[in-house]
Amino acid sequence: MTSEPRPRTAAVNAPLWGSRARDWADLQEGQCRPVYLAAYERLGLSAGCDHLDVGCGAGMAAQLAAERGASVRGLDASPNMLAIAQERVPTAEFLEGDLEVLPYADDRFDLVTGFNSFQYAGNPGIALGEAKRVTRPGGQVLIMTWGEPEEMEAASVVRTFGPLLPPPPPGAPGPFALSDEVALRAFATGAGLEPLEVFDVPLLWHYANLSTALRAQLSAGVAVRAINHSGEEAVQTAISRAMEPYRQPDGSYTIGASFRCLTARA
Repeated sequence: MTSEPRPRTAAVNAPLWGSRARDWADLQEGQCRPVYLAAYERLGLSAGCDHLDVGCGAGMAAQLAAERGASVRGLDASPNMLAIAQERVPTAEFLEGDLEVLPYADDRFDLVTGFNSFQYAGNPGIALGEAKRVTRPGGQVLIMTWGEPEEMEAASVVRTFGPLLPPPPPGAPGPFALSDEVALRAFATGAGLEPLEVFDVPLLWHYANLSTALRAQLSAGVAVRAINHSGEEAVQTAISRAMEPYRQPDGSYTIGASFRCLTARA
């Protein structure tokens, strides 16, 4: 990852992640619930913690944090996602904005989390630097990204989107750019953070049938971008083929996935 200035992307990401926000909230976001729970357990999140979740999506992680007694705030590019987050956590403050320019004071939070979000910023390095800026000295920042692609079934589904997307700019990082532990630690160090623990959370994605699986997979921003470029029929066909090996005898689908988390000290 590089910290070279690049355009902010909230305006780009908002329609991508917001166009199917309800499907994301109902069908796909919960697939990562075990990661949120494991992360908060490792971080020792408890009552009284001042917590910010950047790229908060539809607010499931924020909801789990609030249930543990944390004082929660969230920021995301998509108004549609934020509306769902506000439904889930009525007492929390959710703001629309860019990860590269967080609208909070220096040293504001005890904990800042980015669950699969920093890599979607227009400039990931600057976004992580902003997370450090708003974290109090000695506070914690958590980065969640994909696990090692060679070790998980979900990588075959994720990679299906590649040929259906517009050509990336030269040198653009792929979806698994931070999966390598060395690269992930360097990403944190480059933002002025002190990397601490790296841990993996394996899980299973479960879908009752192909229709549900497609709705879930096509709700992600990268899928909407692929649809905009290649058409929904082409994307549905490609994803259906990629998921076929994971079809169970009862017609449901079970796909192994893994996410890698790094905790760091500000």
